Formats: sequence, structure tokens, C-alpha cells
Amino acid sequence: MNRFVLIGLGALALAACKPTPTDTTAAPTAPATSEAASESPKPAAAPAALPAAGSEGPSFDCAKAGSDAEKTVCGDARLSALDRELAGLYKAAQAGPGELDVAAEQRGWIKGRDACWQAVDANRCLLESYQTRIVELRLAAATGPGPAATQYQCDDASKPLSVVFYNELDPQVAVIRLGRDQAIAFAAPSASGSRYTREGVEFWEHQGEATLEFYGTRLSCKVAGR
Repeated sequence: MNRFVLIGLGALALAACKPTPTDTTAAPTAPATSEAASESPKPAAAPAALPAAGSEGPSFDCAKAGSDAEKTVCGDARLSALDRELAGLYKAAQAGPGELDVAAEQRGWIKGRDACWQAVDANRCLLESYQTRIVELRLAAATGPGPAATQYQCDDASKPLSVVFYNELDPQVAVIRLGRDQAIAFAAPSASGSRYTREGVEFWEHQGEATLEFYGTRLSCKVAGR
């Protein structure tokens, strides 16, 4: 099994997981109408039960969800579907020769996912966390050579830039390596050329010219040899 390692599973969304101020102002309560006040009290409705593990919910039992991230996944159909897909890929990966490595990576990924409550956009952090881990497991399980890396020359040559495009995946992804740092970015709508993003990262290429925003570093680049 090929091994595909990122710069750190606990930092899947480096710029996403920034603490945000907590709004402690209580929401205003609507005044009761005279009609409502005259009615006799009604018993409160029982809270809707969280889905258990199954075809509609995530791979884990939502009644036992322990983190805010897990509770969010339980209430989101898209995240639940990604969790089921990830669980299947992880189970298959455990059957391979690198079982202990995969288990350690998974524990690190769970810690990173559960830290998404600190993100500026927690839902985006969770979505990209799941998508990234799924891509990692798919690439690790791939057999045979993958696509060749495209090399770029940038205005700052201190860190070489290379990008591998995986257009056969859904969603399509680009694995961006800048120096020793690496990130997985996902295809995004573009008026022209190809554009890949994740929180803190944007890579945009058109006719061999590219711009890169990489966690605060901005570069203008072109395909090497052109």
C-alpha cells in the first residue's frame, strides 16, 4: 500500500481553526400574547432522537456522540454521508500491512476534526477535514503510479512549488507542495482556468500562469520550462 502523508493530521485546516469571539448576549424573547397566556400549559414535546448508526446517519451512534463535531455531523446529511464513506475506507485500510500507522493517523485526524469547533467556519472546517482524510485514504490505497507532478517557477524561488492534479477523484483535488509543506485543495468554480481552494489556500492556474495563496504566503508562478 502506498503511503501518503501530509504535514500533520492535526492541522488539516491550518487557517480554519482560529478561535472566534463568543457572543454572550442573550437572544431577545418575544412577549407572550394574551391568547397564548390564556391557554392552559401544554407538556413540552420530547426532543427529536438523534439518528443511530445506519444508512442515513453517520457510522457512529449519535446517541453516544461525545464532541461538538460529532453532534454537528449527526445533524448534517452531507457530513453523515462522508463519515460513512470514511469509515468504509478506514476499515479497508486496517486490513493492509500498515494497520498501526493508519490507526495512529486516524487518531490524529479525529483530534483535528474535533478541534473544528474553534474554526471561524466550523462547518467548512468539518467538511474539509472529512474530504481531506478521504482523499488521503484513497491515495494511500491506490496501486500503480499516480499522475506526475507539475513543477512551477515562482517569484520567490526559496521554496519550490509542485502540484499533482487528481482529476479522477470526486471532488477533483490538487496536492500542493510548497517547500516541505503540503496541502490538499479542492476544485472550485472558476470563470477561467483551474482553481483549487481550502481554508487558507487558493491555487489558480490559467494557460500556464498561476497564483498561489498558501497560509499567508502569496506567489506568482508559471509552469517550469515555459
